[in-house]
Amino acid sequence: MSNEKFGFSCSCGSFAGHVSAEGNKSGLRLICHCADCRAAELHHHQPDPVDGVDLFQLAPHAITITKGGEHLRLLRLGPKGLFRWYAGCCGTPFANTLSKPQLAFVGVRTDLFEETEALGKVKAEANIPRPGKPPQNKGMARMVFGIFSRMITARLSGLWRKTPFFDAETGEPVAEPEVLSKEARAKLYS
Repeated sequence: MSNEKFGFSCSCGSFAGHVSAEGNKSGLRLICHCADCRAAELHHHQPDPVDGVDLFQLAPHAITITKGGEHLRLLRLGPKGLFRWYAGCCGTPFANTLSKPQLAFVGVRTDLFEETEALGKVKAEANIPRPGKPPQNKGMARMVFGIFSRMITARLSGLWRKTPFFDAETGEPVAEPEVLSKEARAKLYS
């Protein structure tokens, strides 16, 4: 297997790391158009992602933070929302995880990678808005299969414990979550 690594960094460069070649090979690139992804971007003063947020889904054990791990911060858009990780040094949104390390899943923003094209083509789109109709999804079977196969593999192998987002001993997130109120979230859209 190749030892090639796929580097990423925040906007200011104080937070950086890489994804292993295995993580790149088993990952899946998608565009998410959901209101939560939009709200997280707006909360961090990013441009409004009218065309969706480009994410790369993979297993957390494939991520290594090499610089600025102390800058890792955590946002939740509500008490039960996804964990939305960002670089506290400059506010750059970084990744989304579920709230338990045993559910080994992460979606990393592709624009943080040095070579976005090395992550492959977009294979799925979620929550595509359609006026007057429910949102549409494309490539979801492939995406869901990838998520569950990575989770099962990590669970059976014990690799779910190797994550930059949670303490291996306690299972607690490495940063205290900031939970937005309904009012704060509503202001993001005004």
